[in-house]
Amino acid sequence: METVILAVVIAVVVLGALGGLIVGSRRRKPLPPPPPTAPDITAPPAEPHVGDEAETPRDEPRRTIEEVDLPGGGAPVAVEEPPLVEAPEIEIPEPTAGRLVRLRTRLSRSQNALGKGLLTLLSREHLDDDTWEEIEDTLLTADVGVQPTQELVERLRERVKVLGTRTPEELRGLLRDELLKLVGTEVDRTVRTEPEERKPGIVMVVGVNGTGKTTTTGKLARVLVADGRTVVLGAADTFRAAAADQLQTWGERVGAYTVRGPEAGDPASVAFDAVKEGKEMGVDVVLIDTAGRLHTKTGLMDELGKVKRVVEKHAPLDEVLLVLDATTGQNGLVQARVFAEVVDITGIVLTKLDGTAKGGIVVAVQRELGVPVKLVGLGEGADDLAPFEPEAFVDALIGD
Repeated sequence: METVILAVVIAVVVLGALGGLIVGSRRRKPLPPPPPTAPDITAPPAEPHVGDEAETPRDEPRRTIEEVDLPGGGAPVAVEEPPLVEAPEIEIPEPTAGRLVRLRTRLSRSQNALGKGLLTLLSREHLDDDTWEEIEDTLLTADVGVQPTQELVERLRERVKVLGTRTPEELRGLLRDELLKLVGTEVDRTVRTEPEERKPGIVMVVGVNGTGKTTTTGKLARVLVADGRTVVLGAADTFRAAAADQLQTWGERVGAYTVRGPEAGDPASVAFDAVKEGKEMGVDVVLIDTAGRLHTKTGLMDELGKVKRVVEKHAPLDEVLLVLDATTGQNGLVQARVFAEVVDITGIVLTKLDGTAKGGIVVAVQRELGVPVKLVGLGEGADDLAPFEPEAFVDALIGD
């Protein structure tokens, strides 16, 4: 029995060994190589999916934006800060002393016709009635006015009769003397801006829209700054949208502060605030630009009257300057009468005097209102507003 069992065990062992040899030989059989696979260059790379591990970061130093070269450029790019907005540069206006003399050539171009015409007529050998009538016509055409013309002709006739022989130099001197008397040399033409024992001086500028009133107010600020004064501007012409902007631009150029209110706001309120600001800032002069609508005299009177009353709660007005366009001639006198009835005009500013041959308006408007021409505009430039000087004006009339 034991012998049978032993034989079975030996048979099982032999069979297991033979099976292992067969399996091992099968495993050692070489497998065919895998077919070569070309990379698919058309297919996009697979996108990472949620859960995929990120690539291990490479241990490289990081570079700043300044160190990275942009394509096409070799220099490093620096990040620039936006430029700061600078305040407008303050201009220094040219001195006003002798300004009319410097601008005389502009005046001469337009005014010479009057003086040369008179000298030509006075140089005739026989000054009969027809010649004197021509002299009258020349003066009237230049807007001197009827009454001043009659006075001038009468004086010229007397002096020519006494003079007898007349050389060109004598005639020029004679005409210069008589024109100076007509224009007036004894009148105070100073723009009053320095009241005693108080600051600021208060100047109100009036006139019809279109005469250059707001521009004149801005130019007047330059005249005052050129003479060493400090200025606050009051934009009380609230009915023209551009008026306040225009005035503020003029002020900024010379460092003058502008007080303004809402569009179509109360002009008197703006004027009041301007004087208040001027007092608090301690400036020398407050200039108030007013509206110039001439729809009805009553409306104009009410508006300007209110501005004046409100301003005078601070202090009395030192000047009320009327701006007139010299090219309008006799029509300007009609405007002057209306304003003179509304407010007490203390001085006249004649603009565009370089653009008209009717320089006689200087005489006529002074006679009409009984107040002097204090400033004249002789061009579009910022410093073309000049204090009126009778001698320089008459010399421009008759030429050199």
